[in-house]
Amino acid sequence: MISAESEIQVDTPEVRVTRWRLAPGSATGHHIHEMDYVIVPVTSGEMTIVAPGGERSKAQLGAGKSYFRKAGVEHDVLNESADEIVFLEVELKP
Repeated sequence: MISAESEIQVDTPEVRVTRWRLAPGSATGHHIHEMDYVIVPVTSGEMTIVAPGGERSKAQLGAGKSYFRKAGVEHDVLNESADEIVFLEVELKP
C-alpha cells in the first residue's frame, strides 16, 4: 500500500488544516487523532476505515459535506476505489 499525500496549509495556535490526497491504493497509515477535528471532503468517494482490531468499514464522502469527530479516534484510512479522494482535515487545538 502506498502512502497518502498530506500538505499542511494552515498551522496556528488555534487550528491546523491539512489537505489529504489519497490516490487509488493508498492509505494514511494507522494513527490516533489527538485533537477534535472536522473533515471537509473536496471530492466525493468511498474510503475504507480499518479499526485497531482490524475491523473494516466503509465511509461515504460527499463533496462539501463536512463531519466532526472527537479526539481519540484511532484508525487507518484506505482508498480502495478507482478514483482519487481529497479532503481537508481541520484540527482544533486545545
